[in-house]
Amino acid sequence: MAVFLTRPTMELETEYLSFYQEWKASGEAMIPWVIAKDPSDFPVMLQSLLDSEKGENLPEGWVPDSTYWLVNEDKKVLGVVNIRHRLTERLLNEGGHIGYGIRPSERRKGYATKLLELSLEKTKEIGITRVLVVCDATNTGSAKTIMNNGGVADRDYIEEDGNVIRRFWMES
Repeated sequence: MAVFLTRPTMELETEYLSFYQEWKASGEAMIPWVIAKDPSDFPVMLQSLLDSEKGENLPEGWVPDSTYWLVNEDKKVLGVVNIRHRLTERLLNEGGHIGYGIRPSERRKGYATKLLELSLEKTKEIGITRVLVVCDATNTGSAKTIMNNGGVADRDYIEEDGNVIRRFWMES
């Protein structure tokens, strides 16, 4: 599987916009949250991602995070990962270090497992050795992806609306 992670870049604007439009058209929740950022002013969006990685211009209570795009040899954007550099209490319960998503037309092809594997290499580079990854209890595909990468189940977290968040720890 010839895929790799790359930092968001102007050179991939057309491919990223295709990814974004496909996801929007699906009507699904934008996961990870960072893909919900409006890309209509692409340079501004890229700068906000760079600022977030540096910990600059963050909303109150937010932590620095790094975003990478999963691309193939044709430079098609297949997925996105967002890595939080540290955990707040909220992230410890329901967000984790890593949030990721694969574009709807590219699911069930093994890309999520590869994306998470490559993401663990990035967490190690950042200095995070014990990594928390979470998913909704109803998302069996994501739970399998996490376990395929060595995720060890921890206690679940129940949100105020009753949604159950499965929590997994992994080593990077």
